[in-house]
Amino acid sequence: MTQTSREEVTGLLQAWSDGDQAALDKLMPLVYAELHRLAKRYMGREHAGRTLQTSALVNEAYLRLVDAHGVRWQNRAHFFAVSAQIMRRILVDFARTRQNLKRGGGVRQVTLDEGLVVSPESGADLLALDEALEKLAVLNPRQSRVVELRYFGGLKEEEAAEALNVSPRTVRHDWSLARAWLYRELSCGSSDDV
Repeated sequence: MTQTSREEVTGLLQAWSDGDQAALDKLMPLVYAELHRLAKRYMGREHAGRTLQTSALVNEAYLRLVDAHGVRWQNRAHFFAVSAQIMRRILVDFARTRQNLKRGGGVRQVTLDEGLVVSPESGADLLALDEALEKLAVLNPRQSRVVELRYFGGLKEEEAAEALNVSPRTVRHDWSLARAWLYRELSCGSSDDV
């Protein structure tokens, strides 16, 4: 995204926050493409058939963002930080639903909107990651946010730094420490079968 379009997105977000519905109409094509790019980057790390399809994740996040009333958008980075949180919640909620279905009866692949698919294994992994991130948030909230922005939101170091109002070097450092902590936490927890 060019500097001009970043500034345009920030201006449109602020106008939308002020109640300008025309700004929303201009904004959505700009941010929808970016949301799709971020979701695709995240989905690229997943195995085929293991989680939501990119377009289904983007569509659900888009709907939740449009319905977010009373949010005072500060800038583009703030918007994509909130988008990362929403994507994480969608994925975790879907995994929890999947786990509940698994425990309640026959485990079968569920298809919704454009082949929205989650396997039991990825759902359990996602739930474990979410639980570990909640623990990390207590110990180091910024590291937890960095993981959320980079992993769930697909933001680059520079984008995450902008969203958190820190330097890219700080994001790089937090990302490295958080990944090591999560690896240890998830490795220790992997022997605890549900």
